[in-house]
Amino acid sequence: MGNLTIRNIDDRVKTGLRVRAAEHGISMEEEARRILRDAVERERPQNLADLAAEIFGTSGGVELRPHPPVAIRRIRFDPT
Repeated sequence: MGNLTIRNIDDRVKTGLRVRAAEHGISMEEEARRILRDAVERERPQNLADLAAEIFGTSGGVELRPHPPVAIRRIRFDPT
């Protein structure tokens, strides 16, 4: 296993990491390992449908009402 040193971490990020680690009952170092592992191992969407499902979920969505019928007007073209 390798080692990684990260310098110049924003204080808010470090505090957030400390809070997350405490919530999970683990060290900050282990929490950082888990976050990095999850980010690297997460599958990337292959197409737009997969991306939409990742962002919005696979259930729910919106229900659209059909547009009412529209009469088609004929336009005469007079090239003169």
